[in-house]
Amino acid sequence: MATATLQTSDYLGKPPDRLSLAQRTAAAGKWIALEMYTPETLPLKVIEAIGDSPAECISQVESRGLDPRAFEFSVIPPAF
Repeated sequence: MATATLQTSDYLGKPPDRLSLAQRTAAAGKWIALEMYTPETLPLKVIEAIGDSPAECISQVESRGLDPRAFEFSVIPPAF
């Protein structure tokens, strides 16, 4: 079976729980950034950055002019 290629643009703006099996398999072990909930905001839980490390996600968030302190970073677990 061929390994799916990770295209960052395929993940940004999508809820992690809505990724296809192929996407989840390709992204397993990658770090993602999701905007944190605060009483002032009710952000949609969508992937704002994806990378090999939290630092890479922070860099992506900062490059968009956003404050990385407003995000939580977690690893995408394997599909099974």
